[in-house]
Amino acid sequence: MPVGIFRVCLVVITAIVNHPLLFPRENGTVPENAEEIIQKMKEREESLRLEQLRLEQEIADQEATQKSLEKAAEVVEESKEEKVRWDMWTALSMIIFLLIELWRQDFQEGIWQDTGGEEDDMAVLGKAFKGVAFPDKAVLASFYEKRILGTTGDMARMREMVEGFADDLLEALRSVCNRDADMEVEDCMGVGSMYENWRVRKPFVCDLIVPFAPPEPYCFRSQTWCSGNSFPPDEQGYGTIKVCRANEDVTGCICDKTKLGEDMLCLLHSQANTTRPSSEMEDLLCFKNTQYLDADQVMKWFQIAVTKAWNRISHKYEFDLCFSLLDSPGALKIKFKSGKSIAFNLTPVVQYENSDVYFISHFPRSSLAADLPSSTHWFLTFAVYERRFIQLVSKTLPANACHVSCLQILSFLHGKQCSLTGPSGLTNYHLKTVLLHLLQARPSQDWAPENLEARLQDMLKFLEKCLHEKKLYHFFIGNGKVPAELGFPIIFQRAEPLNLFRPFVLRRAVYRKTVDTFHEMLRNTSALINEYTVHIPLAHANGIHKESL
Repeated sequence: MPVGIFRVCLVVITAIVNHPLLFPRENGTVPENAEEIIQKMKEREESLRLEQLRLEQEIADQEATQKSLEKAAEVVEESKEEKVRWDMWTALSMIIFLLIELWRQDFQEGIWQDTGGEEDDMAVLGKAFKGVAFPDKAVLASFYEKRILGTTGDMARMREMVEGFADDLLEALRSVCNRDADMEVEDCMGVGSMYENWRVRKPFVCDLIVPFAPPEPYCFRSQTWCSGNSFPPDEQGYGTIKVCRANEDVTGCICDKTKLGEDMLCLLHSQANTTRPSSEMEDLLCFKNTQYLDADQVMKWFQIAVTKAWNRISHKYEFDLCFSLLDSPGALKIKFKSGKSIAFNLTPVVQYENSDVYFISHFPRSSLAADLPSSTHWFLTFAVYERRFIQLVSKTLPANACHVSCLQILSFLHGKQCSLTGPSGLTNYHLKTVLLHLLQARPSQDWAPENLEARLQDMLKFLEKCLHEKKLYHFFIGNGKVPAELGFPIIFQRAEPLNLFRPFVLRRAVYRKTVDTFHEMLRNTSALINEYTVHIPLAHANGIHKESL
């Protein structure tokens, strides 16, 4: 109640105080400006309301933008976390895959190098042999006698004739060369199938290599892919040859690497020897502005020298001599007046240190072989050691062993099939490599003449395995079981194995064609052999086979 009375009194007093009549002078203008003031107040109120709405809208927009930014940041953060997790799992998966692949390759290489269990491998191989009628012993014996055995005498007569002529030609070559400036040519050596007695397809071609050396005071210093420096995979099996002075340090003097002052002189080299004119190195058959021997320059020099030598002795012979193949600079052909001809290859080579490994200027190319990295890269040939290994192993085998017969039959079948369906990635060198591996893996008694059929099937199954895995290792490179009697350089035994089928991994079309040709050859084996075979009784065939081998 008192509170209510107090409120009423307060209202009355306020009304009296604010009455306009009590202050006529101070508030005399109020009635006149009331409407204007009210109008201004309304406008002010409206502007404030609009400002409030604008501020509220800006605040709402800022809040929405902030929320969207926060949401985007969350999405980015989540994506980063997912990406990190994904990258981690990807990297981990790749590491696991590489470890598995390395383990698989090591495991397969271990099996490949350890050929002691070859019989177990043969038991699980031979899928391509299913449904293939393979010739029996009687048919193989008759085929060998009628188609292959008769070529042995022809090869011996041809070798004798070619070697005699080549010796005479090289002697004339030495006489036309300048001994003080030209390369020094040594005696030739026969290599390959003609000198290992397993070539069967005509025309017979003798392969002769001719070592040569630079004139004094120069010498050759060679470097191979396994000498220590890193070589790309496509250069494995190759090397380079540097032409140096005999008294020159291999690493080179510091005067060649450091610019000496005008008042300084190298105590090891005179001023005349510190630089070599480019023309001098080109005269030594080096690549332009380098000291590395150029294979193309060597072949040009050799062709010119052979031509001069033949012009000197041509009056002694009743035949003509010419270069037969443009893509094989060392290919020569003897043409008789009767129309017959004899082909042979005379190829210059450089000896690797004091061994019988040689750098060969030009090597017969196949559809599988890649192009040479450059003309300063020389291919290494182990043909001399291959011939010696076959001769060494043959001494331990039974009489009339079937190892050469197997290689001859397989070479004949492959050549016949290629003549029908076109060339493939396989070469006779691959077939010989298969034989070398089996000769080392199998006991000597397994190569008895009565085992011809079994050993021929072993070679085909071994080759099938190599094609399936795209791996056929070079017999000598990386092989620690090479007989010590051969005197084979240890540096190549300790090198990584060289896969001769590595190009199959990159060239799928050639690989597919090679596999198809191989399978087609298996299916046609009986037909190809029966074409040159007359049916004879089994007992009589066995007797012929023993006598012929």
